[in-house]
Amino acid sequence: MSAVPCTTGVGMLTLDRSAARLLDARGREFDPRRRSWNPAGHRATGEGISPAEAVRWLQREVETRWRIPVGLIGPREPEARQLPVAEAVGAGLARLGFTVLCGGRQGVMEAACRGIAAAGGISVGLLPDAEWEAANAYVSIPIATGIGVARNAIIARACWALVAVGGGYGTISEAAFGLQFGRPVFGLAGAPQIPGVVQLEDWPALEERLCRAFLRLEEGGT
Repeated sequence: MSAVPCTTGVGMLTLDRSAARLLDARGREFDPRRRSWNPAGHRATGEGISPAEAVRWLQREVETRWRIPVGLIGPREPEARQLPVAEAVGAGLARLGFTVLCGGRQGVMEAACRGIAAAGGISVGLLPDAEWEAANAYVSIPIATGIGVARNAIIARACWALVAVGGGYGTISEAAFGLQFGRPVFGLAGAPQIPGVVQLEDWPALEERLCRAFLRLEEGGT
């Protein structure tokens, strides 16, 4: 099958299922372990796919031990409008195949974990508390740290990207740590307006930007 153009803004992605290869418009192959594009030495053939389709394929069908999580951050006492956004984001991340790391408590975190659970995904709750019973009812894997808000830095370091839904001082600290560590940080529904946080309107806009960031398409991937 010949390659079919995929409208990604700057190029085309091609999936060769028979050889389990994802290629860009320049004929380079994506290395899922290093998240880098390398010379492939052959012409791209297969089906044209979107960044989201490429991420779903990589996360669900490619044999790799790397499952670096996405961090989801937000307040324990959110505005009512932020809860359905957090739930939709959690469900969307799960459908893409991402494991989600969060603070594991209530509010935005609980709504996100509810969405993740409904979509069959996995959430890891890194709790500030000394006992795992403090986790919300939807966390897949609660981890009690007993280190309080110091766990904010661990969440930011452990994830390849952060998504903030609303937020106060705690969310600001996590976003700041993420930016300091060189992670892409995205914000929705009243997320902190700080330089470096990419503000988006809804899940479809986030899905596009997040998948492009995961594939490093903004860095010349395609």
